[in-house]
Amino acid sequence: EVQLVESGGGLVQAGGSLRLSCEVSGVTVDDYVMAWFRQFPGKEREGVSTQDYGDRRTIYYAEAVKGRFTFSSDNAKRTVFLQMNNLKPEDTAIYYCAAGIGGWLPTFYDYWGQGTQVTVSS
Repeated sequence: EVQLVESGGGLVQAGGSLRLSCEVSGVTVDDYVMAWFRQFPGKEREGVSTQDYGDRRTIYYAEAVKGRFTFSSDNAKRTVFLQMNNLKPEDTAIYYCAAGIGGWLPTFYDYWGQGTQVTVSS
């Protein structure tokens, strides 16, 4: 059974940092493209960062987070991370990690974590 478990969310002041973790079990991190999504209240999930399907070392970022967020992975620990710096109130959302075939559409991802709340106060 494939499971993704996120951790690391919380409440932080604007300008602060958080590091999200996503522990993967049932498969290795290399078996799928890993990605981070977020969901604002009343909105659809949107992509934050994703690996390239052909080269997992190539990482893509949404424009809104480029230069502030960093995706990384530790294959030995079966964990992916999202380092979030210079957080803004508009980053407040539930953050999900996902495993699938890649791209920005949630439908391309088969497995999802339970989500972790990130709240940024002004």
